[in-house]
Order: sequence, then C-alpha cells, then structure tokens
Amino acid sequence: MNWMRLLEVTVAAGIVSTFSDYFLAGDWLHKRFAYQEVWRTPARNWAMALIAPLPFLTSGAFAVLASRLDIHSIRSAMILAAAIWVIGPLPLILTSAAYIKLRGFFVASYAFAWLVRLMIVAVLAARFLR
Repeated sequence: MNWMRLLEVTVAAGIVSTFSDYFLAGDWLHKRFAYQEVWRTPARNWAMALIAPLPFLTSGAFAVLASRLDIHSIRSAMILAAAIWVIGPLPLILTSAAYIKLRGFFVASYAFAWLVRLMIVAVLAARFLR
C-alpha cells in the first residue's frame, strides 16, 4: 500500500466530505429543520472542534479497508460504501430518530449525508489507491 497516496486520499476525502456534510446536514439545516431545544448551544465551539477530525478518520479507515480488501474498481468500492452505510450510520441515525425529537427531513438529510460521505471516499479510494 502506498502510504502517501493513502494520506492524500484521506485528506482529500475528508475535506470534500466536510463540505458535503455542511451542505447536507450542517448549520443551515439545523436552523431551519431541527428542534432547537435538542441541540447544545453553549458548547457549540467545543463540539465543533471535537468532531472536526471525524470525516478524516472515516475517510482513512475506509481507504485502508478498501485497500486491504483489494478493492480497486469504483463500482466495488461504492458497493462497499453502501454496505457500510446500511450496517453502521443508517441504523444509528434511525434509532436516534426514534428516541430523540428530530424532524423527518433532518433525519433523511443526515442519513443521505453519511451515504454521500462514504461514496466520496469510495470513489477517491478506488481511483487513486490502485
């Protein structure tokens, strides 16, 4: 495995997925479709700093997994991304929505944002980790 390529894919996918998360489940969505009493407002800067590295962690872990599984086609990587989405983020988001006061549009957008995040890293990993 080319570690420099892995680092490049991780950083690129982390940056792009950060922007996609902002557009699909970010601040503007919270202001319009979320119940304000659900979200922590005083600790906002602390929370943002805490979660900022997570897209990079997700991207790096996916890229390493795809490389270790010897997945080099975009189609196979996207199937892996969809499988991971169904196994992890989707059930967690739906379970949270069942117990936490969240609007349906926000839940759908948040779930879709996770799928987009995984698809971004899938395409980049398959394309550049050959």
